[in-house]
Amino acid sequence: MTFPASIAAALFLFGVGACLQKNVARQVFLLAASYVFYQSWGVSFLAILMISSLGNFCLGAWLRKRPEITLLWVGILFNVLLLGSFKYLPAIPGVPDSVQRLVMPVGMSFWTFQAMSYLFDVYHEIELDPTLLEFGLYMAFWPTVIMGPVCRLPKLLPQFRNSIRMQAENLNAGLQRVGAGLFMKLILAQLLGSALVGFDGTGHTWSGLDVWALAIGFGFQLYFDFAGYSHIVIGAAQIFGFKLEENFDRPYMSLTPSVFWTRWHMSLSSWIRDYVFVPVAALVRAAWWRYAALLISMTLFGLWHGAKLTFILWGAYQGILLALHRGSQQLQRRYDFSISGAGDFISWILTFLGITIGWILFHARDIQEASAMYQAVLSPSRYWKLELPRNFYGLLITLGVGYFVWNFLTHSPAVQRLKNHLQQPNTDPPFVQVCWQKRWWGLAPMILLFAVFAGLLVMFQSAGFSPFIYAGF
Repeated sequence: MTFPASIAAALFLFGVGACLQKNVARQVFLLAASYVFYQSWGVSFLAILMISSLGNFCLGAWLRKRPEITLLWVGILFNVLLLGSFKYLPAIPGVPDSVQRLVMPVGMSFWTFQAMSYLFDVYHEIELDPTLLEFGLYMAFWPTVIMGPVCRLPKLLPQFRNSIRMQAENLNAGLQRVGAGLFMKLILAQLLGSALVGFDGTGHTWSGLDVWALAIGFGFQLYFDFAGYSHIVIGAAQIFGFKLEENFDRPYMSLTPSVFWTRWHMSLSSWIRDYVFVPVAALVRAAWWRYAALLISMTLFGLWHGAKLTFILWGAYQGILLALHRGSQQLQRRYDFSISGAGDFISWILTFLGITIGWILFHARDIQEASAMYQAVLSPSRYWKLELPRNFYGLLITLGVGYFVWNFLTHSPAVQRLKNHLQQPNTDPPFVQVCWQKRWWGLAPMILLFAVFAGLLVMFQSAGFSPFIYAGF
């Protein structure tokens, strides 16, 4: 089945499923739509997803009967080996050509983490009793299967079991989020992506300012790209009555590295916190071990992005930033001092620059390329000229200033009071009210929204649009 045909079939099945009252029938249609949607990237990809779903469901049932650490490790190894076979094994030098040609199924890193969170929750005896149908839907749910957000079964399972409530306010809020996501991806991320062609340190003599500008530009491109996608799928799911995990919350407004990692890729960073950092930190009671746990957790976080030394170093660097911040907090408590006003501004500047300079490692093709760019940053003599076009600096300043001013104004107390004052009671047009009162009549606007999302995916397969960056992870 061709990609457009798969999207059309998934569109029909999901629209019908969203309007069904009976749980099993609704779940069957939603799962069928998700499978049809996912197989458009490859039937073999769908087979691997189904194997992972069946394997983890059986492991969860076994673990529920015998919640032992040995069985939990069996489940962890099953998922790590399955993911590693596609994501890491082909990168090992000397492996056979057939192994090197293995292609990782799209979104595998995300739905593997969802499977592992289920096993962890079962081990900790959280009450979870999904049917195979419900667990398969959890793993393949179309808004999350490609690039997250990384959801957890305790939050999705009740939504799969409850009848979907068609509400006009969900339509309004969902469309706003979809619109914001499209603007971030199609306009802002595309502008920066086009301007950032050639971001590397090989064969170039970038100045220190050039490298800073490239790092800032890539950081914003990554944000607009991934946060834009998150807005699209969260908004689309909201229209259908589903509430997904949030993924971004003004990360570049953070005053500390710790706050940044509660606002950037929130669904995954909270997963790392709950299932990696907390268990590792609990192994040793010594204070120094918590710093080591931060370094270990973030290094593994970097490795999750890919089998590259640059990713591992990027994760370790983020762990060092978090450890330094934790150390500064300990000093503040010990000597009973705090910072505010100008201190907050300095803290924000240091956090922004610290996170930004790390994007060089994240984007670099290899360690040599990253080293060349860091040499430019650390060489005072290489700050006196600019190699990048002046219009790139103009674009970067415009988008950067616009981002900070917009976030400052929209979240200021004065603006919030004004919004509350202007808020009016529900005045939805009669057509919208009828569509959401009459269950099947609401199918038309929902199909239209899903068609927009599907058309967006088709456009991204063309040469004119850069793909979602995180789809490669």
